[in-house]
Amino acid sequence: MYTHKKQVISHGKPLSETGKALIMIHGRGASAESILSLADHLPVDDFSLFAPQATNHSWYPYSFMAPTEQNQPALDSALEQIHDLVKTIAGEGISSQNIYLLGFSQGACLASEYAARNAQQFGGLFLFTGGLIGPQLDTGNYKGDFQKTPVLITTGDPDPHVPVSRVEETVKVLEGINAVVTKKLYKGRPHTILQEEITLAMQILSGKERD
Repeated sequence: MYTHKKQVISHGKPLSETGKALIMIHGRGASAESILSLADHLPVDDFSLFAPQATNHSWYPYSFMAPTEQNQPALDSALEQIHDLVKTIAGEGISSQNIYLLGFSQGACLASEYAARNAQQFGGLFLFTGGLIGPQLDTGNYKGDFQKTPVLITTGDPDPHVPVSRVEETVKVLEGINAVVTKKLYKGRPHTILQEEITLAMQILSGKERD
């Protein structure tokens, strides 16, 4: 078992110029560089981008629905890495409503779990094919108030890694702590990100969903 070495790749203009941060969390077997390439398709020229890198290219070793102890200590270490990054960005004078979290697959699971455990008014959450972590959800873990944070959560129906039922459970938890959730299920979609999902994310990033 393993813990994560702290490693973050940053891209774009510095926070002192943008005042907005997008944290991008890669999936299993992928890399910080690969998730950063998604930014080429998003309106993020006025964001500072941050992509943490998982040790062994995996945030935790087993399925996100495996018994939690099987994924330790990697899972707690991964959550700590995201928390430390958010604290570092906040320490630069960036308010939580100008911090956005994005993840794909295992990265979406980690993003949702971190955000639900530390609910506050984020700029937005983009959960591309993921859900909250654990064999059953322990609602005692989820604290705070999203204060109407916009959330996009998507998955294929079916998806080989993320059951639709867990996406539905995740929506219920996030809405229960005051997130505004857009859920999209795509029949027969492979384990990827579609253009429609990117378009929906663009609307949140540009602030159009608040108009």
